[in-house]
Amino acid sequence: MMSNSFVNVHAGEATNDGAKRFFVLGDRIERRLRIRGTWLNIFDVTVPPGSRTPKHAHASPEVFRILEGCLTIWRLTDSGPEEIEAGAGDIVTIAPFVVHGYSNHGSVPAVFSAVVDRDMAEFIEAEGATEPLKAPSPETLARMTAAANAHGITILAA
Repeated sequence: MMSNSFVNVHAGEATNDGAKRFFVLGDRIERRLRIRGTWLNIFDVTVPPGSRTPKHAHASPEVFRILEGCLTIWRLTDSGPEEIEAGAGDIVTIAPFVVHGYSNHGSVPAVFSAVVDRDMAEFIEAEGATEPLKAPSPETLARMTAAANAHGITILAA
């Protein structure tokens, strides 16, 4: 028999629904779940039209489930570069150490859930702003690149 589990995300950290909200570059990132004592974290990421994340790599895998809109996901595979147009309901996996990035070329926000490890979650929580940035300065990009490196994330191009 399968067991049903329910996890409560502790409220009172920033939003009405209990999710803690961060802004990293152009994206709004809301923590939905952290299971303490494990590596498992789930974040909902809203990517505005025209926004992107720089190509990067890290030791942990990631899983993206597109909830709304369309997201272009780029990853470097053994066969060469691959670009995936992922829409609502699609699930994309990123293997450990695979260079990848994403962008929203559409006219509406793209929203996806991301399953990430502890290092990525700690980076988001340490470096995420409480308000969205208008346009990140070169100094901000340099600081975020250094912080990413400290969390085991290698940024290849900002």
